[in-house]
Amino acid sequence: MNAKTKELYELGQSIWVDNITRQMLDKGILSTYVHELSVTGLTSNPSIFDHAISGTDDYNHSIKEMNHNNISDEDLFFELAIDDIRRAADIFKPVFEITNGLDGFVSIEVSPRLAFDTQKTIEAARTIYKKVNRPNVLVKIPGTREGIPAIEQAIAEGISINVTLLFSADQYRAAAEAWARGIEKRIAEGKSADVRSVASVFVSRWDKAVADKLPDKLQNQLGITVMQETYQAYKEMLLSKSVQKIMNFGGSPQRLLWASTSTKDPNASDILYVKSLAVPFTVNTIPEKTLHAFADHGEIDSVLDVETSKIQEKFQAFKKEGIDIKQLAEELQQQGAQSFVNDWEELMKSIENKRK
Repeated sequence: MNAKTKELYELGQSIWVDNITRQMLDKGILSTYVHELSVTGLTSNPSIFDHAISGTDDYNHSIKEMNHNNISDEDLFFELAIDDIRRAADIFKPVFEITNGLDGFVSIEVSPRLAFDTQKTIEAARTIYKKVNRPNVLVKIPGTREGIPAIEQAIAEGISINVTLLFSADQYRAAAEAWARGIEKRIAEGKSADVRSVASVFVSRWDKAVADKLPDKLQNQLGITVMQETYQAYKEMLLSKSVQKIMNFGGSPQRLLWASTSTKDPNASDILYVKSLAVPFTVNTIPEKTLHAFADHGEIDSVLDVETSKIQEKFQAFKKEGIDIKQLAEELQQQGAQSFVNDWEELMKSIENKRK
């Protein structure tokens, strides 16, 4: 067992790997991560699947078997992806069981083309959740304005959700409140209050977005400052009457997940966002390269528990440099949604080319 990742795990933070490939499953790499690097879950996205499918021959046989005129490229992809997700979920099933359903999850995303269509997102979440048919799967729905009501409805129907594409404390609150409303509907209907969820807040894209607008003394600090504010909002949510009521009915609170935690600046620490965001009852979904870096030279230097006045002081410093935090959060979410659509289109092209 690696001492660095074990320390992070024993602190109380779940380590999820942000990748999935057939090789990871076939060659026992994912199982090795579980046993040696304290990995307790997994996330995926269109870009990850595109690299796995277009960059290897691992899916060729399956594509050949499924390739017939009555199946669309998108449906064929989901057949491939769901097979991988089921296998990963089975690997993490012991973690899911020993943590009483708190951990051991794998995530699969609805089509990013649906990011701004509430009803179709709900329908897609139902279909995916039913097809995967594993208790430890999370369906990823973006926390866009159109996604928020879809999240609430999916939770109300008992579908476990990973709310993705969140960037700020305000966006996190909207996602957390949607989860709570969904659970409250279940309580009112006499149903179980225990529907698991995570809220994924993206970190490194903040610093990448402002890299050419800030002086050296403020470089690679905006993302962490926004996460400090988000962490405060998370703690407030956990202490809220709404969540305490849900807990009293047997529900488990939605957990905060740090996403996009690979360092984009080659001059900064390659484990910057892992060591800085190490706190209990959160998840860090870590790309493989960053996971191995932390296993090699990791350290815990969390900076999340700071006074509100200190956070606001830092925000003022960014404001003086012309950074509008609220506006940038909206832009990052819109850009993120579009980026996922672009990745999805590339993925569909890869599927089409493989079929040919």
